[in-house]
Amino acid sequence: MLKLATTVLGAIVALVVLVAAAVSGVISAAVGRGDSATASQPSQAALSDIPGDYLALYRHAATTCPGLDWSILAAIGKIETNHGRSNLPGVHSGSNKAGAGGPMQFLQSTFDSVVERHHIPPGGSTPPSRYNPHDAIYAAAGYLCESGAHDGRDLDGAIYAYNRADSYVRKVLDQASTYRATHAAQHQARAWTSPVNGRCTSEFGPRGARFHSGQDIAAPVGTPIHAATSGRVIDAGPARGYGLWVRIRHPNGVITTYGHNHRNHVHPGERVRAGQIIAQVGNRGHSTGPHLHFEIETAGQKLDPVAVYQRQGTELCGNAP
Repeated sequence: MLKLATTVLGAIVALVVLVAAAVSGVISAAVGRGDSATASQPSQAALSDIPGDYLALYRHAATTCPGLDWSILAAIGKIETNHGRSNLPGVHSGSNKAGAGGPMQFLQSTFDSVVERHHIPPGGSTPPSRYNPHDAIYAAAGYLCESGAHDGRDLDGAIYAYNRADSYVRKVLDQASTYRATHAAQHQARAWTSPVNGRCTSEFGPRGARFHSGQDIAAPVGTPIHAATSGRVIDAGPARGYGLWVRIRHPNGVITTYGHNHRNHVHPGERVRAGQIIAQVGNRGHSTGPHLHFEIETAGQKLDPVAVYQRQGTELCGNAP
């Protein structure tokens, strides 16, 4: 998609701000904010459609711009390149007819100017590349933020600046709406218990060149591990990288995983209740110290455990020194 170079965009964005100011408050309320306390949760449609690594990047990048919900970034990624899955020219290399390239379809000049003004965190290419999903998504968050998304001042103007078409703005907002869970769906996931009394250490998200798919909770060897909520054990035993793990399927289709265990206390097929002791914290597998590696997934997509618990109004960890 064609986007103007930064030097030309200033005057156009200023005009859009004046035209759309009257409705910016409504749009801001509809899509939520980018901070962790109020950001929306993914709908089942989002979890089924968005690759796990892309979903995590959209959600992390959105937090760099107060007022920007992750679903807007995800909607743009969907419309531009189907989250990097498109094989059209310019997605993985080169550029399309308009000169745009990468999963978020940046002009090289626009990408370079955004990177100059907005810090791209470690985890992508050196130097940042518009073809690297990490770099492109963080750059898109910065670009939207400076174009009006900050604090919801003018979200539709920010989307319009990304691609100058009213129809594009409507498509992005509609797609974002399908990616956000309804209040009822979010309420359904509440009332889980923390799996272990410990301290959050390595978080969910990019870890150098790799992606860390869960939340680590440090605790001494032998500390009891509890089932986050009721369900049926689908696996309990050795697992590559995890050392010894337990996996539980819950009635709503969510699967929780507990890894690096010292000892398991449950067996496959066993039903467990919320809070039941299922294992002990250990240091097995690819582990650099005693801790629980805790994962939450649904429809094959990994979720940020801390964010899931925050949406329930509870803390996942941090209760132990």
